[in-house]
Amino acid sequence: MSKGGVHMVLIIPFIGTTLGAACVFFMKKELSLNIQKALIGFAAGVMVAASIWSLIIPSLDQSSTFIPALIGFWLGILFLLLLDHLIPHMHLDHSQEGPRSHLSQTIKLVLAVTIHNIPEGMAVGVVYASYLSGNEGMTAMGALALSIGIAIQNFPEGAIVSMPLRSTGVSRLKSFMYGTLSGIVEPIGGFITVLLSSYIISVMPYLLSFAAGAMMYVVVEELIPEMSQGEHSHLGVLLFSVGFTLMMVLDVALG
Repeated sequence: MSKGGVHMVLIIPFIGTTLGAACVFFMKKELSLNIQKALIGFAAGVMVAASIWSLIIPSLDQSSTFIPALIGFWLGILFLLLLDHLIPHMHLDHSQEGPRSHLSQTIKLVLAVTIHNIPEGMAVGVVYASYLSGNEGMTAMGALALSIGIAIQNFPEGAIVSMPLRSTGVSRLKSFMYGTLSGIVEPIGGFITVLLSSYIISVMPYLLSFAAGAMMYVVVEELIPEMSQGEHSHLGVLLFSVGFTLMMVLDVALG
């Protein structure tokens, strides 16, 4: 894969979000709670597997000690914790939405998913930057595997934004736009990281584990509680396992 081709692959996760948001044009009803649980569980599984095989393991491989991975992981956790407190957003529980407040809820929901997408965009960008810097432990196919995995888990995220907005009275086009815009931070972050790749080679192990920590924060803080809401069900856990194994296979097979 040429470097130009690698740059183009950075938009694959954004395409996944856009396709998910487009569900609002084809589905008349809001996603059922069970479907939301399944989609969120699947997304969580993909993110955990990507954090391990695409980020933490390469971080460890690129350093002679575990210290960079440890420090980077905790910095990622603390960074998302800081964002969680500084940016006024809602969590992924849509039960409080209603016609009178759908505008503010719309903004908060988009902010919530955008915050979730920040570490994903960083992860893709850092992995590509590591590949472009000539790191022997990172291949173009491995980077592509991460991009595809993130895109797959972004599909339900796009739908989870656009469908509830439509149910509160927002037009289909605006619901689609909000869902799409929630993922725009990913290619932007990825391109910025690649542009800075020549300056961040020495701290690459820290950045890889930083992205992993940020992604794990999202999974534990938001996705796992959301997939466990309501009546007890094994659906979220089963789809978590599907997402985890799919991302694991993609990374190992293509990496």
